[in-house]
This record gives sequence, C-alpha cells and structure tokens, in this order.
Amino acid sequence: MIKKIFVILILTLFTTSSFSAGSDSTSSKVKSNYDKAVESIKFAKKYESKGKLEKAKKRYAKAQKLLLKSNSEKPNKADTLNYLGFTTRKLGDYENGEKYYLQGLEIEPNHIGINEYLGELYVATNRLNLAKERLKILENCNCKEYTQLKEVIEGTKKSKY
Repeated sequence: MIKKIFVILILTLFTTSSFSAGSDSTSSKVKSNYDKAVESIKFAKKYESKGKLEKAKKRYAKAQKLLLKSNSEKPNKADTLNYLGFTTRKLGDYENGEKYYLQGLEIEPNHIGINEYLGELYVATNRLNLAKERLKILENCNCKEYTQLKEVIEGTKKSKY
C-alpha cells in the first residue's frame, strides 16, 4: 500500500512538472509578420522623433519587408496595406506608397489611417485638393487623425513625410 502511494506520488510530481514546463513554452504567442512590423514601426517613429533618422529608416525598411511577407501570406488586408503605404512613403517612394494606400481604400474606403496618411502624402506631393478630399472623408470620424491631417493641410503641423 505504501509502495503504491509512493509510486503515485512520484508519478504526480513528474507529470505536474512536465506539464508546467510545457505550458511555459506554449503560452508565449508567436508573433505574426504583421505584428512584428507594427512593433518595428513604433520603434522607427520613436527614432524619428529623436532625430535618429538612419535608425528610423532601417526600422521602416525592416517593417516593410515583414509587411510584404504578411501581405503575400494574407493578401488584401486594409491594415497591412495601410502600413505598407506608410513605410514605403517613409522610405521616400511616394508613388508606390500611394498605390498601397489606394489598394487599401478599395477594400475599406473609410479606413481612418489610410485616409489620413494618404492625405499627408498628397500634401507632401503638392496635391492639396486631394488631401482635402481625404480630410472630408474623416470629417465625421471624431478622431485624432482628422485633426492631425487638418493641421498638416493648414501647415500648422509639420508632418515628417
């Protein structure tokens, strides 16, 4: 009887520790390429705000590569296309950045982020009439993106194109 209790106790200890060890490794979620890209963009924006433009550019390039992978794995996601447009624009390629934004708007015409960023791109490329069209779409969103784009259009806020 004591032998059975001892065996059960030993087995319980081993199985409990093996389950807990296993749960630690599976509980950490593997990040998608999209999530990694968003994280990289956040770092890039911080570097940019501190004037560390080369570091910011490297982060935007890294994010762009991850977003391209994400877009090939799961195409036609407005959020992915928004960030693809954003990183492409930040890397100085306004033409392709605009293409990504327009693709995203085909999927989700009222996407707040795309409309704001596309408006900023239009300001940067001296197409204020088109920027104002984006602003008009954001007019009733009651969101910070409306105010930010309005300030960029009015020239009261510098956008780091």
